[in-house]
Amino acid sequence: MPYLSFSWCGNLSDAICTLNTLQTNASALEQVRRERSHPQLQLQAMRSFLERSGLTVEELDHLNIIHVTGTKGKGSTCAFTEQILRSYGFRTGFYSSPHLVQVRERIRINGQPIGKELFTKYFWQVYGRLDETKDAHGGTMPAYFRFLTILAFHVFLQEKVDLAVIEVGIGGAYDCTNIIRKPWVCGISSLGIDHTQILGDTIEKIAWQKGGIFKPGVPAFTVKQPEDAMVVLRDRAKEIKCPLWVCPELEGYQTDCGPLRLGLAGQHQRSNASLALQLSHTWLQRRCLPGGTGISENLNCVFSNVTSSSTSLSVCLSGRLVSGLADTEWPGRNQTLKHGAVTYFLDGAHTMRSMQACVHWFTETAAQHERNHLLPLTEQTLMCSFLVSFQPCHFDFAVFCPNITEAIASCNADQQNFNVSVENMLTRCLDNERSWRLHNRLGDNQGTQLLIEDSLPLVPEKKADTLVFPCILSALRWISQGRDSVVADPAKTVLPVKPNIMDKAAPLCDVAEIHVLITGSLHLVGGALKHLDPASSK
Repeated sequence: MPYLSFSWCGNLSDAICTLNTLQTNASALEQVRRERSHPQLQLQAMRSFLERSGLTVEELDHLNIIHVTGTKGKGSTCAFTEQILRSYGFRTGFYSSPHLVQVRERIRINGQPIGKELFTKYFWQVYGRLDETKDAHGGTMPAYFRFLTILAFHVFLQEKVDLAVIEVGIGGAYDCTNIIRKPWVCGISSLGIDHTQILGDTIEKIAWQKGGIFKPGVPAFTVKQPEDAMVVLRDRAKEIKCPLWVCPELEGYQTDCGPLRLGLAGQHQRSNASLALQLSHTWLQRRCLPGGTGISENLNCVFSNVTSSSTSLSVCLSGRLVSGLADTEWPGRNQTLKHGAVTYFLDGAHTMRSMQACVHWFTETAAQHERNHLLPLTEQTLMCSFLVSFQPCHFDFAVFCPNITEAIASCNADQQNFNVSVENMLTRCLDNERSWRLHNRLGDNQGTQLLIEDSLPLVPEKKADTLVFPCILSALRWISQGRDSVVADPAKTVLPVKPNIMDKAAPLCDVAEIHVLITGSLHLVGGALKHLDPASSK
């Protein structure tokens, strides 16, 4: 379909507010319900929307795509991969989800969110084409994520990127990003149980969905998986005729420039880094070595001669691969921000396994901060959804709030979510608080029963007090107690807190430092970053 010219125009705020209408568009919701029982219809619908926007699947073949899925770590893997390839001088596109503060974060050029003017221009180009053709297609418009996926493809083609790193939304086989026909290489990060209503309730069903991004003859890599999942991935690869390898441990790589250092914190990032090395090396090998162009430095990477059933690959790393890992940044994932006496630890973990990894990272990092600053006392505060995993942290407070940035605020269209009501979010907060209290009471009973003479109780006697706040800013204000000038900005107004709640904050005023772990949802982390890092909103 040739590109047409439309008179659609508007500013960035208008574009984002219009984009948000696709969250609750009645026809879009009906479309989702209809396709849930016939998932193959999802890709058919995506092709139709793509063509209506003026694009074709054949054009996507020219984007030199790296396609990545997984349950956890796929975004970090993409971030490592994009940074490595950018370090070689390539112009990169990067599509990911969700965004933390601004929707423009989902579509990146050379590692940076697309600019406001470009986002606005390209948004109205794509939206205009879809809106002008909707009457001929039953009035349908693509839902929010589908639209942003089409917009990302349009941006990358118009901006003439050398490659595009595309993160799958949910699953793989029927995800709208899987309209991609000819990626250069595919990757699957760590698998676990998540989105069970859509993907299935077993690791085997989930692995089948994730393996749906495999393409005939296209190299694919995965990290070490549970054996049941690995069997399914190998079967899928064999069925699709896709060569599949398992990445080695990070310690298995050789380098002549010192030990590997990762720009992203957390032990679990090591497998993501290994997957990124394989993806970026394979892309470089396929893109540059045959013609001997595009890279001035010898890649100095050699695959061993292996088959699709091999469990490792032998790779010697060049300096740019090593520096790419070290230079990677990915906000909201194992991120630490220090604001005077208050240190914030942010991680968007939202599955049981990722929560466990978050706890491991937080306990190690918080302890390191105490050693570095010789602090005799630390208060630790938590906002979370998964509760049992945090028992080893011994928090003083557990603070719950909905994913609402401010209770009294001007329009913040980037972070509005019309698919979940405020009442539902507040109800979940109250349910989580009750669960936390119940868990602690059970712990007390067990501790009483398990007391051993002349020994300490096996369950800590100190239990975290709990509080629920109406928004993220009010929670941060209470936690920081005026000791964080960024959060205390008088230009931001919050609802007054009851005196009995303020009285509970007395311990926070007396300690040398406050450690705050913010986790349980990337949306929650994004809302917190909006206040903690004002530059992220510009």
